Amino acid sequence: MSISEPRAVPIRRVAMASCVGTTIEFYDFFIYGTAAALVFPKVFFPALGTAAGTVASFATFAVAFFARPVGAIVFGHYGDRIGRKRTLISTLLLMGTATVLIGLLPGAGTIGVAAPIILVALRFAQGFAVGGEWAGATLLTAEYAPAGQRGRYGMFPQLGPAIAFGLSSATFLITGLVMGDSDDAFLTYGWRIPFLLSILLVGVGLYVRLSIEETPAFRAEQAQAPLDRPKRLPFLEAVRSQPREILLSAGALTMLFAFFYMGTAYLTSYGTNPGGAALSRPVVLAIGVGASVVFGIAIAMAGVLSDRFGRRNLIMTSAALGIVWALVLFPVLDTGTPVAFAIGLTVTLVIFAISYGPAGSYLPELFTTRHRYTGAGLGYNLAGVLGGAIPPLLAPGLAASFGSIAIGVMLALTGVISLVCTYVLAETRGVDMASEEGRRPRSDVHPPGPGTPRR
Repeated sequence: MSISEPRAVPIRRVAMASCVGTTIEFYDFFIYGTAAALVFPKVFFPALGTAAGTVASFATFAVAFFARPVGAIVFGHYGDRIGRKRTLISTLLLMGTATVLIGLLPGAGTIGVAAPIILVALRFAQGFAVGGEWAGATLLTAEYAPAGQRGRYGMFPQLGPAIAFGLSSATFLITGLVMGDSDDAFLTYGWRIPFLLSILLVGVGLYVRLSIEETPAFRAEQAQAPLDRPKRLPFLEAVRSQPREILLSAGALTMLFAFFYMGTAYLTSYGTNPGGAALSRPVVLAIGVGASVVFGIAIAMAGVLSDRFGRRNLIMTSAALGIVWALVLFPVLDTGTPVAFAIGLTVTLVIFAISYGPAGSYLPELFTTRHRYTGAGLGYNLAGVLGGAIPPLLAPGLAASFGSIAIGVMLALTGVISLVCTYVLAETRGVDMASEEGRRPRSDVHPPGPGTPRR
């Protein structure tokens, strides 16, 4: 059997491996966001007070987003050189180790200023791992998927965040209910349980990922590369040959990140804060579990629909809806009822899902095989800095100075950025990912209709 003719692997197994892996990675990532909203201001920043402690806590949350592009470059290099599978095993192990160590980290009351310093370092490691995870997981499905069905299979790794958000909210909810009304018990050790449980999930993820083979596209590229060109650094090659796609894809996904991390992290804080919706912690977490189910269904539907109507069209629809919803969101939340909070969180995540479902196939389709891991990872994680790090960091200050409507205006601006950048990019659903250019439209894949690839 030659390197370009790998042993056949069922696409369902590949889809499951990508979904399980991203679920574990994002579970670890999201329990940090939930803890940053509910626990870390008191455990790691008690001297700063409630408002300043929340800002400092979300600053540590933002650190991971600045680490993600670095992770995309480093893991992208190895993913494009040694393979998707081995690189993804490394990201999983790094994320799991950092998460367990956070669960074991003493608070500021025990080791003083060393506690938040170590927390920032471990958070950086989490971001570094996730920076290499997403592109590799989406490449697994995109490079294995049959022509014309990449949206359908590319949504499986995209389901990971929805499942992870539900698991994160559920584990904190159950832990809190078991602890009863004792905030002291929850703040002392209860919040650590979800972090420590991640070691079990990592074991499952390793088992699944070790059971799959390297992708056919990568094997074919490796077989041909020594014959016709020298080895180059994937990062430099991606930046030199496709800088437009990297920058525009980052802009196209900016609103996606802003809506998701505002929904999963900041709204959790806003919902329990006396200055926000002022709901109880169990109510907010229970709503999060319910919203994650709708969120996952929306991701799956959007991924499937992108095979018919095009990735670009769905992402532009999401951005347009997001601009309007951003201006309505906080007036709805400020009514202070559980129903209003449930509507606000669910609609925010559904709008995100409309663009996130197609993103799993859209970004891999934009880049050529030899630097696809690096290029897709860079675009995705630069969007994470613009949309995932900055808005949650600015939100508390904007709300304090100008009221919650200022947060809505900020989110609407991210929608405008995404709408413009996506419009400038081309449709990709008909590209041939196995071709040398990786982006050449194939007329035999789709009949003419909405979203037909543009030259």
